[in-house]
Amino acid sequence: MKKLALLVLLPLFISGCFSTPAITVNNICNLMDEEVSWYRSVKAAEKKYGAPVYVALAIMYQESHFASDAKPPREKLFGVVPWFRPTTAYGFAQVKDETWEWYQLKTGNYDADRDDFDDAADFVGWYINQSKKRAGIAKSDAYNQYLAYHEGHGGFNKKSYNSKPWLIKVARNVDENANRYKRQLNQCASELNSNSIWKLF
Repeated sequence: MKKLALLVLLPLFISGCFSTPAITVNNICNLMDEEVSWYRSVKAAEKKYGAPVYVALAIMYQESHFASDAKPPREKLFGVVPWFRPTTAYGFAQVKDETWEWYQLKTGNYDADRDDFDDAADFVGWYINQSKKRAGIAKSDAYNQYLAYHEGHGGFNKKSYNSKPWLIKVARNVDENANRYKRQLNQCASELNSNSIWKLF
């Protein structure tokens, strides 16, 4: 019986051993200069959906800290043993299975992967655009965009976030990061846009 329990629990421990390190961002310009393909992706999403780069990046940073294989923390069995995850959220944008399938259906992007930054950036841009259409949220309104991102459009329209003070606090953090990213990008946009590597794409 003990051996069986170990066999069941072992994969739960092992699955957390290999993951992409989270990135701490103090200056978004430095990260975008290092990850030129990421900058290209968020700029493409901005052009396609009208979703500001700084809003999309602030949402992605909150969701995964730019870790490609990020997942929600496991719940604890008996308060100690790592157990199942609370949702199927995964990837740079922490998208649930059903939401990703909705995105693929509506965009026809069936080959998209949640751990691919280009696909994740396209999803976030698309979702920001959906939030404008379905909930009337300005695309530059990072605070409310994040609430709709977290709660879904139905939940946002019902103001489900009002019963979640912790979520209000997180949304404020996203808004603060978005404003900081906006200021930083205003200072380095010309350099990023003229980056010699950028011109290769």
